[in-house]
Amino acid sequence: MQAEIITIGDEILIGQIVDTNSAFLGKEFNKIGISVYQITSVQDDKAHILKSLQEAEENADIIIITGGLGPTKDDITKHTLCQYFNDTLVEDEEVLANVEQLFSKYNIPLLEVNKHQALVPSKAKVLTNKYGTAPGMWMEKNGKVFVSLPGVPYEMKALILDLVIPKLREQFKFPFIMHKTVLTYGLGESSLAKRIEVWEDNLPSFIKLAYLPSLGRVRLRLSGKAMDKAKVEAEIEKQVALLLPQIEDVFIGFEEDKSIEAVIGVQLTEMGKTLSIAESCTGGNIAQAFTANPGASKYFKGSIVSYATESKVKILEVPESDIATNSVVSKEVAEAMAKNVLTLFNSDYAISTTGNAGPSKGDSDAEVGTVWIAIATKDKVYSEVFNFGNHREKVTVKAKNKALEMLQKEIKKK
Repeated sequence: MQAEIITIGDEILIGQIVDTNSAFLGKEFNKIGISVYQITSVQDDKAHILKSLQEAEENADIIIITGGLGPTKDDITKHTLCQYFNDTLVEDEEVLANVEQLFSKYNIPLLEVNKHQALVPSKAKVLTNKYGTAPGMWMEKNGKVFVSLPGVPYEMKALILDLVIPKLREQFKFPFIMHKTVLTYGLGESSLAKRIEVWEDNLPSFIKLAYLPSLGRVRLRLSGKAMDKAKVEAEIEKQVALLLPQIEDVFIGFEEDKSIEAVIGVQLTEMGKTLSIAESCTGGNIAQAFTANPGASKYFKGSIVSYATESKVKILEVPESDIATNSVVSKEVAEAMAKNVLTLFNSDYAISTTGNAGPSKGDSDAEVGTVWIAIATKDKVYSEVFNFGNHREKVTVKAKNKALEMLQKEIKKK
């Protein structure tokens, strides 16, 4: 069973608003076994909408349309649906009563144009919108279901959860869909694919693998789809058990459980150990990753964002001689930052970063993209140097992810 989503509105296409409706619909449909075949955004243009409806009918069993249901002249969805279904608009008494009730509740004058919200295609089954004036509309053609919904997110969500999904479940029998996402750090997509190639080639036909790479990490998503729920669940678990021994050195956990920083937080809490951070080029991003998780105060002692060279000297007491001799982006400075922040906060572990994220070189002649990352414990300090390219945001994110990976490896040694 496949669905297609059509979002209507020039405001989406010019970037004035972000289409969050499609993401919500995709997640909710996936929960009940509906696969989204395609998402299309179209202009407030009749010909464009008609073409999209025709293509969607060819592609999918369920077509969800959002937007274009307002009372103004630029909202043309209902008129276009009438043309597509060879239908006419009629006034629906229930919708009109809902409109009148809403305007009365908020003591707003009811204009004639607002009453036009009660006009719906005669062939449509009305889905009452408790939170707005534009009703949802359920129509069918050639065995396909078309559902038109308001574009306002909270109105659309309520209609989907309260009315559309229950009605779809009554009318159709859906397969079971399950996803399991494995988190890996420190190995590129191509190298990872090469390592697990034989395992991937032997996956059963109803299990699919997707590689989801980002900066410094790769997520492996296993997706199973079949009418037999028990079969899917058992096979997913079997395949994960076969996969993990092959990626043990880069495996962090499962996305459904927690992120790498949350995993580290749990490990530190269970060990009774603490962490402090000294950041330069990453600008507080590593600290933010930890403090975003509830309970971080149990293990995270604090952070110094010593962005300027002066703050490295005055706050972290990095020797000026090290900076003068080796530059601010160097092994010596990174390790001094890590050791000194460890002492400052009396923590068990410390991370430091110093680098040149670009676009200019700043206080160092190090090549743009160069980052030194150091890890300190009570009895040692060590560092590694990386070049993360010449894009500032990329450098910052990759440095953060690599620092988390290095800390995770150090914790695993205990």
